[in-house]
Amino acid sequence: MRIGFVIGAVCCSQVLAQIGAFSVPALLPALIAEWSLSKTEAGWVTGIFYAGYAISVPVLVTLTDRIDPKRIYLLGVAMITVAAAGFAWWADGFYSACIFRALWGVGWAGTYMPGLKALSDIIEGPQQSRAVSAHAASVGISGAASFLVAETIGAWFGWRWGIGVGAIGAGLALLLALVALPKSPRNYDDASRGALLDFRPVLRNRSALAYSIGYLVHTWEMSTLRSWVVTFLTFAALCSGDGSDIVTPAVVAMCLGLVGTMTSVAGNEAARRFGRANYITFVMLVSVVFAAFIGFSGGSGYWLAAVLCLLYAGVIWADSSTLTAGTVGSAVPEFRGATMAVHSMLGYLGGFLGPLVFGIVLDAQDGTTPTGWGIAFIHLSVVVLLGLAALRLLRPQSLAGDRDSA
Repeated sequence: MRIGFVIGAVCCSQVLAQIGAFSVPALLPALIAEWSLSKTEAGWVTGIFYAGYAISVPVLVTLTDRIDPKRIYLLGVAMITVAAAGFAWWADGFYSACIFRALWGVGWAGTYMPGLKALSDIIEGPQQSRAVSAHAASVGISGAASFLVAETIGAWFGWRWGIGVGAIGAGLALLLALVALPKSPRNYDDASRGALLDFRPVLRNRSALAYSIGYLVHTWEMSTLRSWVVTFLTFAALCSGDGSDIVTPAVVAMCLGLVGTMTSVAGNEAARRFGRANYITFVMLVSVVFAAFIGFSGGSGYWLAAVLCLLYAGVIWADSSTLTAGTVGSAVPEFRGATMAVHSMLGYLGGFLGPLVFGIVLDAQDGTTPTGWGIAFIHLSVVVLLGLAALRLLRPQSLAGDRDSA
């Protein structure tokens, strides 16, 4: 009962904290038009969220090895509330938008992995990977819904309120966490007092490092699609003239997250059954194929591009919880927070670089043509192949409960 209550409290709080997470990508065409942003600048506005996360997550998550994760979690949710409100009602151009979006990423760094750390402190053994999947599902569902929520509110009241809903959700998450999230059962008085940012024990763990590098590639690809899908489908609709007033780009973006959440949860179960490393390899190879041709579909009709984006999302997300569960399960318990910090830092470094590099390539290749979009997406194939080579070199281990575990 206690385990179920903790999972429910953390997941509900994460849903509320994440409900505005992708409001900026959802409303990116409006921001580009209002502030006259280049594609590179648009990449900065979306990608700097991940940079703020990657810079702050080593400290915030490593601290969960020393103090109760609940304290870090509350700090993170409060930061999201302030940053979302700042972007919604005070941002007036490229630089102010980047500042508030970066702070939003710092807040998420204190929320995402510390929430997961709270779960992993309580749940050990074979059931731990399923708790990780439930956590990933809650984040995925709310992240997907944030596209539609932002578009709908933005259409009614303007883009500022479309983004401001994220501040309201985070404020409610803060209240829920204060009341319902219990303290960790760990005794932090006996926690290690070594150097806070000494990640050498983590980097010596080849299995955890392999899964973390895989997560870097996964997040590079996932954040790129999430950041640019609305703009890409808007381009496809303009090229073909066959867009939809009902199945809008933001609706497709929401469905991306829902499809991805399902394949993420199913993927962890598939990894348990067929072998984690082999499953991840298969998913990455399929992803390489999709990235190689999906961008060129922008000139072949809105509906084709939308369907391919949905299928591509299902592939990208298919190893999400598999990789995170691999890192958590491979971690030495006393360094689990530091291990999760490295995992998250590498992942969100990819999340920052992906949208930015995509925007740079798009500007260089003329983002007004299908060829330009196609080349921008092809860079993802190259990144995934490099990540796959690193994963196979490090040879990650299976987890307890995996079919091929010792």
